[in-house]
Amino acid sequence: MRIAVVRKDRCKGGIDCDYLCRKFCPKVRAKQDAIKIGEDNKPIIDENLCIGCGICIKKCAFNAISIVNIPEKIESKVIHRYGKNGFVLCRFAIPRFGKIIGILGRNGIGKTTTLNILSGKLKPNFGNIEAKIEERDIINFFRGTETQKYFKDLFEGKIRVSVKPQHIDVLSTFKGSVVNFLENFGSHERMMELANLLGIQDILDRRVQNLSGGELQRVAIAACLLRDANVFFIDEPSSYLDIKQRLNVCKIIRKKSNENNCIFVVEHDLIALDYMCDFIHIMFGEEGVYGIMSNLLGSREGINSFINGYLRDENIKFREYQIKFETKLPTRAIDSAISLEWPRLEKNLGTFKLVVNPGRISVNEVIGIIGENAIGKTTFAKIIAGELNPDNCKLDLNIKISYKPQYIEIESRESVREVLSKINKNFMSEEYRNFYISLGVHHLFDKRINELSGGELQSVAIVSCLLREADLYLLDEPSAHLDVEQRITIAKIIRDFAKMKKKNVFVIDHDLLFIDYLSDKLLVFTGTPSKQGICSGPYEMREGMNMFLKEIGITFRRDDVTNRPRPNKLDSVKDREQKEIGEYYYD
Repeated sequence: MRIAVVRKDRCKGGIDCDYLCRKFCPKVRAKQDAIKIGEDNKPIIDENLCIGCGICIKKCAFNAISIVNIPEKIESKVIHRYGKNGFVLCRFAIPRFGKIIGILGRNGIGKTTTLNILSGKLKPNFGNIEAKIEERDIINFFRGTETQKYFKDLFEGKIRVSVKPQHIDVLSTFKGSVVNFLENFGSHERMMELANLLGIQDILDRRVQNLSGGELQRVAIAACLLRDANVFFIDEPSSYLDIKQRLNVCKIIRKKSNENNCIFVVEHDLIALDYMCDFIHIMFGEEGVYGIMSNLLGSREGINSFINGYLRDENIKFREYQIKFETKLPTRAIDSAISLEWPRLEKNLGTFKLVVNPGRISVNEVIGIIGENAIGKTTFAKIIAGELNPDNCKLDLNIKISYKPQYIEIESRESVREVLSKINKNFMSEEYRNFYISLGVHHLFDKRINELSGGELQSVAIVSCLLREADLYLLDEPSAHLDVEQRITIAKIIRDFAKMKKKNVFVIDHDLLFIDYLSDKLLVFTGTPSKQGICSGPYEMREGMNMFLKEIGITFRRDDVTNRPRPNKLDSVKDREQKEIGEYYYD
């Protein structure tokens, strides 16, 4: 089966290319309309006439065309297609009542489409974009499977669904208070119970449109779980939440699961996914082109298969490389010279006080910075970056700093190419080529900054930060809006950059697996959110992680196959054993 996809957001419709894809097509030259020009001035590729030569792909200067051959056995399992030359979803998820099912994969590969079909928001067309699909057609397509019964019950009203959307900013259109909003979804008693569990009891009287991202996320989760439903779809619940909040949400979701309901979760934080899910579906394919759903796997097996890039039971290799986690030995003081040190720092911001204990770092070290939200991490970053002055002393580090802030607010109408060239005129040289190609930024060169999605803007901001000439690079939450593979790619780029350029990098993030993968040492923030923050370190990884995990009451172990950090289920035998001996983090 051949799939031809035209990315209309990239295609210029003949501008600056004179339809080279059509002009050089061998079939068109042979007087066969393998490529036509549609009413919107975009090319339309006839997949039956296409021979898969790849000439149109190479001639397109905007990377707008993808042609992929998929095994014939998949053709009968096409679930949905978004129009002619649009994205194709193949194979489908299996609902299991009494279980929490995670869906894991890259962005743009069909995860949200899957949830929309399961929730009844979108009717699958099974690849026939012109057919009018009826409910009985959907039931018949899945005959003989658990999915058939699921859709039959859904269409008969026996299944009631509740959805927590990926993009929570839609909640901000509500004009009233949080309590007014949540009362639309369940009883007052249950609302107060969930509010206390999620830590939003103090914001119930605030207006929804005035909430921060983390507050809005927890309100959205509360609204989803309050509904009288028996199937829940929770799309990216960890976004905007700190580590403690993420693991707390996982506990709440697990507590919600029972034999009478089914919960689907889409998540990019592997630790959160591992902590809450019973089963995993892996989605693989090509971003914006096609996505294929794997068979249902146990959570450990599923995440390990994703890390290895190989589905053993299906004999499918969906990635050319494995993600490898290394055990990090303690560094020795004599290994490298001191690169940067700071004295005790204090900063008062209204009712909040930050105290930073003296610290120092060595040459080309990557320092992970961990702690709850509103504990002073970003304030520390701004002090180091020179954007804030400490109250107790004058800090003059005498270094150049490149800073990527937590919230990226850019209204520029310039193209990505123009912005990057202003930062570093040699940004397209071989030296930096790996940065932007690994993150897919080269596909965005001709897009305007103010047209980028959250994930695209994050990638551009990270590349921009690393392109600047500096002594210290400080990145605040670089994993936000990015999928698992992008996070690991960025972690590798940051590590390689620090070692190659002999530079120091500070990384603030809430994805513990991401922090574990890239960090040499840790700065740990403790205290009381919004009241007092205390920064100490840098510590060796084992010492720092033990200190932080003990603070939030979670234990970790290393997976014996992939060596990745895995959270122990609360009060499990392993969890109790590690707490008894004080080993919250096994390195």
